[in-house]
Amino acid sequence: MAAAWRNDYRSWGGTLSGSHHVSRPADLASAERELVAAGDLPVLGFGCGRSYGDVALNPGGNLIDCRLLDRFIDFDPTSGILACEAGVRLADILAVICRPQADGSGWLLPVTPGTRFVTVAGAIANDVHGKNHHSLGCFGRHVLSFDIVRSDGRHTTCSRESDSELFAATIGGLGLTGLILRARLQMRRVSGLAVEAEDIRFDNLDGFFSIAEESDGTWEYTAAWIDCLARGNALGRGIYSRARHQPGRGAEPPARSPGRNMAVQPRFSLATPLTVRMFNAFYWRKLGRLGRSRRVQSYESVFYPLDAVGGWNRIYGPSGFYQFQSVVPMATARESTTEMLKQIAGSGQGSMLSVLKLFGDLSSPGLLSFPMPGLTLALDFPNRGDATRQLLGKLEQIVIDAGGRVYPAKDALMSAAGFRAGYPNFEAFVGHIDPRFSSALARRVGLVAPLEVRLPS
Repeated sequence: MAAAWRNDYRSWGGTLSGSHHVSRPADLASAERELVAAGDLPVLGFGCGRSYGDVALNPGGNLIDCRLLDRFIDFDPTSGILACEAGVRLADILAVICRPQADGSGWLLPVTPGTRFVTVAGAIANDVHGKNHHSLGCFGRHVLSFDIVRSDGRHTTCSRESDSELFAATIGGLGLTGLILRARLQMRRVSGLAVEAEDIRFDNLDGFFSIAEESDGTWEYTAAWIDCLARGNALGRGIYSRARHQPGRGAEPPARSPGRNMAVQPRFSLATPLTVRMFNAFYWRKLGRLGRSRRVQSYESVFYPLDAVGGWNRIYGPSGFYQFQSVVPMATARESTTEMLKQIAGSGQGSMLSVLKLFGDLSSPGLLSFPMPGLTLALDFPNRGDATRQLLGKLEQIVIDAGGRVYPAKDALMSAAGFRAGYPNFEAFVGHIDPRFSSALARRVGLVAPLEVRLPS
């Protein structure tokens, strides 16, 4: 595709867009040429565009759309080592590599985020995590090496042993250290691709901590939905979900695309204060009188519940939504999370998609990786203008005061001061940024200088 100015690249949250000079190389050699020939405008690689905020956008600059760099290079079925191009999606890996054997076992991605529709390069650049962080850590822990090209044409193969500083800067490096071309990943062998899954209702935040403490030692995948509008003695009530692989039980991989799609965006948000409150009230009661259910099923509905409907972000209408995800250390987790939930409930700006989870203490090789030992809270808020932005500013301050941080991959509003406070390796990372790379997020939080070029009319 010939490079051209386009206005249709938006954040997944739908709150941010801009004019980009877009190229879509068909192979690795073309991608390198596009990067070196990018001219004076800043440049950024682009994958599936599933980042909620502005980390994947570069308004006024170049975007190299890498989705055609989607070839598998090699897979060793004995060691589980996969080599592929940077634009291969996790959905493609699941469909091609993660098929059940006769005994139900198979290879699986060791770590996956809540959507399979992200590229390998995007997973590396944001060092994504999943519901098994307490047992297997971040995506970056399972990256063996990657090839990256810098804007001066320098081509490097990075690993823990070779060019290890650039390796650490690129994992979780927000796409700012160069253009990832290919990667080698260590897949994981599991005894059964099906999972035993259980949902348990709990009455308040104390109930969450009680179940989480008991679950993380024996269940591999854990997370909880919470009713963020509940107050008083019910503050933090929700449903705890946990799962573990079922030995000897196979499961077919999910499809490479959703079976259903929300093709049309409504003219207004379907997530109104009334519908959010009604959803939360009904969802908390979905387990009936017993308050518990257990089943054996495919991992698809456990890992990727939102992938069931393509374009689900359109329910928020043309104004879009903001996602806010934070993590706070355990020493301050109860107090700070209680305060955040009080602020949310008091604002009346609830979320239907509110997730609470404990992160483990497995460190990532990345300098700017988001997870840390503690409690993470993720919420989607319909965009109601200044009221929503003010609420998220208050939540950010609570997090920073508690010694925590906000997740850049999902952020659209974090302050420069909040970024510096949350990421102590800020200064060490800056030295590894490719001088021609930039993004809207990087400019907003002070990682790179503001854009000083005239935007196209």
